[in-house]
Amino acid sequence: MAYTTIDNPTDFFNTVLYTGNGTAIGSGGNAITGVGFQPDWVWIKNRSDTTAHHLQDVVRGSTKAVYSNLTNAEGTSTENVNSFDSDGFTVGSGTGVNTNADNFASWNWLAANGTASNSDGSVTSTISANTTAGFSIVKYTGTGSNLTAGHGLGSVVKVFFVKELDNANSWEVFHASEGASKNAQLNSTAAFESQGSNRWNSTAPTSTTISIGTDSGVNRSSSNYIAYCFAEIKGYSKFGSYTGNGGSQFIYTGFKPAFVIEKRSSNASEWDMYDNKRNTFNSVTKVLKPNDNAVEATYSGLNFLSNGFEAKGSLNDSGETLIYMAFAESPFVTAGTKAAGTAR
Repeated sequence: MAYTTIDNPTDFFNTVLYTGNGTAIGSGGNAITGVGFQPDWVWIKNRSDTTAHHLQDVVRGSTKAVYSNLTNAEGTSTENVNSFDSDGFTVGSGTGVNTNADNFASWNWLAANGTASNSDGSVTSTISANTTAGFSIVKYTGTGSNLTAGHGLGSVVKVFFVKELDNANSWEVFHASEGASKNAQLNSTAAFESQGSNRWNSTAPTSTTISIGTDSGVNRSSSNYIAYCFAEIKGYSKFGSYTGNGGSQFIYTGFKPAFVIEKRSSNASEWDMYDNKRNTFNSVTKVLKPNDNAVEATYSGLNFLSNGFEAKGSLNDSGETLIYMAFAESPFVTAGTKAAGTAR
């Protein structure tokens, strides 16, 4: 059996939980450590209060936020994520990231710890790409006509999210399991719909580019966009789908999951986020929702296993198609420097 070259997935993705202290940047802020690397993309949700999800990245700059549950244009504040640090990040007094005594979850990805210009597409993009982990952040400017943008990964992108920065607009989602003729919105419960021709020009991503249609959500002339792109890395990440059977069902990923995002694609449903830090043993029931500012809830959830996950309850409704994104805690088979995944 082939194995991943990533023996320690936490070198590239890690969930860190923390408690807010309400301290403003001018008074030192709140330095969050324990990530294990300098993150390039940080996604934060207040678990205790109804505040927006904050997504901040190295390409746009640490003080600029977009919000997965909102259509809002990009916001700027030194009191949200103020800096990306060697072992984490520093937040100020923003209520969405550092309310005193509230509990927070942060999901952190490593890209390139810097940016580069990419001319593989019909427009020049600014990227931060990590080919080992299959993750890149891509910023491009719309033309109003079909375009392609380089992502820098050297392998085919399986999932990407796009958000317009300069105007209020929905997040658009491509998932390879649904194909280039369909799209969904990260900020919405709606099912995947057949409008991919004006989102993705009905063209699947390649090893060098993503294809962008003419809808204003992805390609308004002279407007700026950010895309978060993921290629599949065996033993580290898996992006797939399955059909629910109404009971419980094992989904093979080839690793013990650390983080799973799920959504019913055939009908309207919430997006659900589960991780191995908010539940350190099975069942994994604590959920946050990218499309909603709700506090953390408890659902029927998942079981994280040594080589995949068990879906049950509403995550396995009979006859429904469900799509997922999964990232590893440990691979099922490794190159030998780290123990293979074990059951929880």
